[in-house]
Amino acid sequence: MTSEACSSHQCSWLGSPSGHRTWSGLLWVLLVCISPGSWAQQGSQPQSIKIEGDITLGGLFPVHSRGPAGVPCGEVKREKGIHRLEAMLYALDQINSDPDLLPNITLGARILDTCSRDTYALEQSLTFVQALIQRDTSDVRCSNGEPPIIPKPERVVGVIGASGSSVSIMVANVLRLFAIPQISYASTAPELSDNSRYEFFSRVVPPDSYQAQAMVDIVKAMGWNYVSTLASEGNYGESGVDAFLQISREAGGLCIAQSIKIPREPRPGEFEKIIKRLMETSNARGVIIFANEDDIKYILSSYRRVLQAAKKANLTGHFLFVGSDSWGAKNSPIQDQEDVAEGAVTILPKRASIDGFDQYFTSRSLENNRRNIWFAEFWEDDFKCKLTRPGIKYEPGRRKCTGEERISRDSQYEQEGKVQFVIDAVYAMAHALHSMHLDLCPGSMGVCEKMDPVEGRMLLQYIRSVNFNGSAGTGVMFNENGDAPGRYDIFQYQLSNVSNPGYKVIGQWTNHLRLNSEEMQWSGGDRKIPESVCSFPCEPGERKKMVKGVPCCWHCELCDGYQYLLDEFTCDMCPFDMRPLKNRTGCRTTPIIKLEWSSPWAVIPVFLAILGILATTGVIATFIRFNDTPIVRASGRELSYVLLTGIFLIYFITFLMIAEPSVAVCAFRRLLLGLGMCISYAAMLTKTNRIYRIFEQGKKSVTPPKFISPTSQLIITFILISVQLLGVFIWFGVMPPHTIIDYEEQKPPNPEFARGVLKCDMSDLSLILCLSYSIVLMITCTVYAIKSRGVPETFNEAKPIGFTMYTTCIIWLAFVPIFFGTAQSTEKMFIQTTTLTVSMSLSATVSLGMLYIPKVYVIIFHPEQNVQKRKRSFKAVVQAATVSTHLSQKSNDKQNGESKIEPDRSQ
Repeated sequence: MTSEACSSHQCSWLGSPSGHRTWSGLLWVLLVCISPGSWAQQGSQPQSIKIEGDITLGGLFPVHSRGPAGVPCGEVKREKGIHRLEAMLYALDQINSDPDLLPNITLGARILDTCSRDTYALEQSLTFVQALIQRDTSDVRCSNGEPPIIPKPERVVGVIGASGSSVSIMVANVLRLFAIPQISYASTAPELSDNSRYEFFSRVVPPDSYQAQAMVDIVKAMGWNYVSTLASEGNYGESGVDAFLQISREAGGLCIAQSIKIPREPRPGEFEKIIKRLMETSNARGVIIFANEDDIKYILSSYRRVLQAAKKANLTGHFLFVGSDSWGAKNSPIQDQEDVAEGAVTILPKRASIDGFDQYFTSRSLENNRRNIWFAEFWEDDFKCKLTRPGIKYEPGRRKCTGEERISRDSQYEQEGKVQFVIDAVYAMAHALHSMHLDLCPGSMGVCEKMDPVEGRMLLQYIRSVNFNGSAGTGVMFNENGDAPGRYDIFQYQLSNVSNPGYKVIGQWTNHLRLNSEEMQWSGGDRKIPESVCSFPCEPGERKKMVKGVPCCWHCELCDGYQYLLDEFTCDMCPFDMRPLKNRTGCRTTPIIKLEWSSPWAVIPVFLAILGILATTGVIATFIRFNDTPIVRASGRELSYVLLTGIFLIYFITFLMIAEPSVAVCAFRRLLLGLGMCISYAAMLTKTNRIYRIFEQGKKSVTPPKFISPTSQLIITFILISVQLLGVFIWFGVMPPHTIIDYEEQKPPNPEFARGVLKCDMSDLSLILCLSYSIVLMITCTVYAIKSRGVPETFNEAKPIGFTMYTTCIIWLAFVPIFFGTAQSTEKMFIQTTTLTVSMSLSATVSLGMLYIPKVYVIIFHPEQNVQKRKRSFKAVVQAATVSTHLSQKSNDKQNGESKIEPDRSQ
């Protein structure tokens, strides 16, 4: 390799007479000043490989790693640098020896080292555009006044590279200005798909947008919805994570817990801080890593340092890594950290090992590979020896290279993963030139005038149109943005229960994912995919209460009361006639109940009613049998039969209240509930009113009052009863009787005990209104009983009626708080029905017992007392009663003794 400058003279910029300085001239002088000769003078000559040919291709490879501060280049990179560079040389040899591809045209190359640094690569790539800059040297003079001697640079028609996305972006911006097509073999940043900014950029590897889509599909296929991301600073890492974030947002159902950047030059303890941050969201066990090893200047890659920090924090097996293609299936990222990396899922563009390249590369030696100026440095690093060079002192502690070492025999060798793509990139450029030559130079044996020089924009069109089978047998083609199709292999690093620990192919991605989850294996040989979720699924009947701003995180809240789970976010009330299922995933019909005859709430009222009916029937039968006896006549037969009918109906209503509700039962309940009491108290009121009027009239005159005959008494009683009947029939007309199912009565907090109660359409208010008239009669009767308290106790039942009414009032006063105090009870219907029927039976029993049982006793057991007394006139009766009253009043003043007159029982 030779270099020339301004004939060893100093160059100077001389102002033209017009003072005009063109930008092209300025850039040209810049290139002259940084030409190889200039670098030589500065002692930092950039090295490059120059291979002569009819058409020259540029090549950019990270032969060296990025050096420490102030030094552009560091140690040689054996795989990513030398393997890939040699792949281009191998491809050129294959193409130049192929009689069918570019016949009679030899491809040459100018290959440069990017040192894994974008700014350095930009300086290097200026070499490719020297021949394309307009040469305006009119104002350029050497110090002796002579024009400079400027060597004609080779014209580069296309560039293969670069490797890192940040390097490709920097170089693409320059090559675009000069219309030089570029085909990358490893740059995957989605940003490079922007055809408006990088229109001359193409790549034979799929962009990270495809990789990100594949990784999103993998994460979702494993059931994860909460992951963190790690990205190394630079275009590769940041663009990859950005694509992952965007696709995950569009896909939905995936949330990012942490999005952390790995600094380009991490400080000590930086990775420990990263692990600590990841543990802030410990449920996000899945960690997506886009790290570019080229950006790490340390011996340990970013992958290894993340794994090392996790192991140091005693988190082996906690984090589940999903690595990008920069991790792929390489062992270097996990060296000495295999236990932490176990279960890691990685992705790599679908590739194959090229056998021809293995044969080529393993046959390389110091003697047959002098064209690769960096091969000696690779040789030293690969065989851990030292070559002797003039001017370089031999290191005693290091083995001296013999030159007889052989790759793969004396050192470990594994073909680097991107070798296939380097070869495909060179072949893509060759196929495009071949098609261009066929169209522009038909029949020509070499480069014709139309291809001298090669027009870059036209060549780009041919590049975008290529379609051939690549070195691995897969199709090589480009879309309108210059991107290759997305084809990936999915790997998992496995240790347990595997005879050959290492990476295992578990799936593929070609526009859609095919993942063999049965082949996956995790820490300890577990086959179950670990969970990486913010919140675990809610139990049946629990709704999700979302955490604001994090759609994958929620709290589980049980649908309580009578709610069921309408959807995963909403609890809704069951319809009024239903209750939730036990797991609250739906509603079921509420069971319907009624008061059963066998219920304890029904047994007691029925027992009392049966006894009362039997007793009432016995009294009625006795009265009928002894209808003409003095006691029966003296008790007022007509009203007695009416009153006993009312008592019978009071007992009978118990059976209607307990019977299964129906329209007929409900109608009879309305009719008879108040009617029995109305008949009883109407008859008693008529009796007490008659007694009261008789004795009040007797105080004034001897003329008997009106309407005291039996007929009059019956008429008065039926008039009072008719008021109740009229009210009931009006009620029938306004609201016909019907049954209802009350779902509110037995609706406790626990829906398991909820029941619908079959009942008649009688509310508590309507029931009280139905009884209210009877209560009015009862109170009125009690008032008359109080007023008639001075009448002798043996006179026409005045005192028994009084005691009956007092007792009845006490019973109904006790009934009111019990009846209404149970309104909120779940046993309301049972308690109220029992209370009502028992109260009515007790009031009927009091009336029956005090008014008629003594008479029946005399009639049956002491018939000698059931005899006719002598008749007395109304005046005599009144006088006797008056005297008795006066004597009773006087007896109140005496401490001892009593006065008693027994009037005649006859009327």
